[in-house]
Amino acid sequence: MDIRKLFGINVKRFREAAGLSQAEIAARMGVDRAYISAIERGLQNATLLSVWEIAQALEVRPVALLAEPDGCAPPSEC
Repeated sequence: MDIRKLFGINVKRFREAAGLSQAEIAARMGVDRAYISAIERGLQNATLLSVWEIAQALEVRPVALLAEPDGCAPPSEC
């Protein structure tokens, strides 16, 4: 799986689990909501700093945003 897609899936999963909107995460980070949308769709390359800031906004460890979801075999079907 493309790492951008995997990262985006995880961002969206943690954001929804926290009950937050894209706009709320964007406000916490000081970025535009469209940036979060592009991240979640796997269209935007995130820098290490962005990964850190998104993790902080979602109150998760950065590594959680790069982990393959459970029950993902093969990963291309996630």
